[in-house]
Amino acid sequence: MLPFFKSTSKLLVATALVATFGSSSLMAEVKDKFQVSWTIYVGWMPWDYAQNQGIVDKWAKKYGIKIEMVQVNDYIESINQYTAGKFDGCLMTNMDALTIPAAGGVDSTALIMGDFSNGNDGIILKGKKSLADIKGQDVNLVELSVSHYLLARGLESVGMLERDVKVVNTSDADIVAAFSSKEVTAVTTWNPQLSELTSMKNANLVFDSSKIPGEIIDMLVVHTDTLKDNPKLAKALTGAWFEIMALMQKGDTKALEFMAKASGTDLAGYKSQLASTMMFYTPAEALTFAQSSALPKTMQKVSEFSFAHGLLGEGAPDAGFIGMEFPNGKTLGDKKNIKLRFIDTYVNMAKEGSL
Repeated sequence: MLPFFKSTSKLLVATALVATFGSSSLMAEVKDKFQVSWTIYVGWMPWDYAQNQGIVDKWAKKYGIKIEMVQVNDYIESINQYTAGKFDGCLMTNMDALTIPAAGGVDSTALIMGDFSNGNDGIILKGKKSLADIKGQDVNLVELSVSHYLLARGLESVGMLERDVKVVNTSDADIVAAFSSKEVTAVTTWNPQLSELTSMKNANLVFDSSKIPGEIIDMLVVHTDTLKDNPKLAKALTGAWFEIMALMQKGDTKALEFMAKASGTDLAGYKSQLASTMMFYTPAEALTFAQSSALPKTMQKVSEFSFAHGLLGEGAPDAGFIGMEFPNGKTLGDKKNIKLRFIDTYVNMAKEGSL
């Protein structure tokens, strides 16, 4: 059992944003222009390339719509803005989808699960080589994000609890600079920041997401009502995604070099990050993961962590407060309060070539 460490900062921000934008912004409608937010991460750089090379536009045009991929510099801020209704879709992890939009009462659907972190998230210590040495240290990370989850899972692996360290909330945009200071001795973060930090003198990677495969999932999330009213959006996004996946699977140098440069590294650096990312290059691979029995089990762990940290809302009585739906009609948690849905509909269409 994880210790209770109550903090609802993300949820409070998201709720405030919803109030600011007004409930009308969250009302779905049939429309022809959409915006999807994204932030720099190895598994999400394909969207930048797809936008830049006209792949997104090509698929959008096929369905008579327009789609704009909008880069946001701060990851949590991008999700908060999505939750408030500013964006129709957003790239985020499975945990953040549960603890920000879903916990904020916003019904969301994981349209595409593109990959899971298989070493792209990690814990780094300065001058120490064992995770056990983290005891008593301040740990800088994006509080209540997947980094926080990774830290908890790492501590669990060496028989420690969160009370054995002190979490210091630090934006992903500031994490590298923070570690460069004398005061900061431990951080938890994701790529590309992780790769930059591991290249620094005296920095040691002591735990990473390859130890918990399949638990940190990178997804394209869309407002459920928007998806229901605009299936063309789902078809266009899914078609564009697997077109660029096909190029990457072939090792298209032009595409990979673009993604590398856009993410602040070189081709070798980007390929290194890809090596620690379990990408689903084909619809069949993505479909297998979406339909696996492991997915609900993973989300059970995530919901328990989230409840223990007060991330499911002030009135949440237990870890099953927010209901989740999976392919083939499977559910987890409160069936009357389903706010996060994992679907295989459009990925299956991509597999069958019917997009």
